Amino acid sequence: MRAFFEGVEDLFVNFLFKPFDFFRFLENWWTANTVNWIFVIIGAVAMVYWLQQLRIFDAQGEEDHSITSHSYL
Repeated sequence: MRAFFEGVEDLFVNFLFKPFDFFRFLENWWTANTVNWIFVIIGAVAMVYWLQQLRIFDAQGEEDHSITSHSYL
């Protein structure tokens, strides 16, 4: 079982996280956090899309606003 976990460690440390070693040693903060900024942008785009979809469904009147729509209300 120990060999399995050492194999998982080797996979992540020596293969999957290898590109992050490049970013870790950069002197520029903005460049070093490129992956974080990509995730922030993806999250912002997803949030805007979700809010637009909510607005569409609200305008069509498909939402059930009655007090019995949820059992916990």
